[in-house]
Amino acid sequence: MTIDRHTLALVSIVGCSIDVLGALYLTYDLLGGEHGPLRTLTRGVTYGVLFGAGYGLALGPVIGLATGVAHGITLAWEFSRAARRGPKPGFLYDAAMSAIRGGGFALGAGYLYGGTFGATFGALSTMGQVLGYRAGIRPTVDYQPAKRPRMTKLQLLAAVNRTVGYAVAGYISAVTAHQHANALSVGVKAGLVIGVVTAIAGSCTPFVEWIADHVPEKRMGVFGVGLILIGFALQSVQYWVVLLDVSVRSR
Repeated sequence: MTIDRHTLALVSIVGCSIDVLGALYLTYDLLGGEHGPLRTLTRGVTYGVLFGAGYGLALGPVIGLATGVAHGITLAWEFSRAARRGPKPGFLYDAAMSAIRGGGFALGAGYLYGGTFGATFGALSTMGQVLGYRAGIRPTVDYQPAKRPRMTKLQLLAAVNRTVGYAVAGYISAVTAHQHANALSVGVKAGLVIGVVTAIAGSCTPFVEWIADHVPEKRMGVFGVGLILIGFALQSVQYWVVLLDVSVRSR
């Protein structure tokens, strides 16, 4: 049996990240953390897992990790603001959220198709999201917590819009990176994957928001313990590889 060293390193990084999240949950529980930080953390973890798993299964673990972190951070902030009925965000706020998510796409796409592709894709993603925000299409547009997932017409329209937009972005990025032979296939794949993941995650948003507002803090502490155990298990993979004499591929 052989395992790639990059995969092994990625597993350890994910394990460390899960440990940190678990510690935050457990610490807040033990110290009686305030309502706001706990709920924001819950949103960040849940949205990060939703988008990270979706993109990771379709496009690979690296882009899954990069986009999961970016989406988790930004969506947690945006939905927490919506839950507090905060004022309407301005242009700089929209640009910042778009740039963070665009950066996640840039890192993941750059790993898959090269730096030129990644930079172009990230820039186009950022610009497209800013235009969408200015047009009123934002993740919190139909904010309404519910006990079950649901899909509204506006959410479906947003998913279709992202499908088309990212397909075009993928095509332009491939052409810019001089990957003309597979430009069309890359564009179609990018558009379909991002559109489908957006639709699925968007339909789960009302349920995630309901959970964030209703899950007891003690239960969050138990969840934190579970995350720490999972993180420990993932970090131990590198040592099991040595113990079981599994060969590590350098390339």
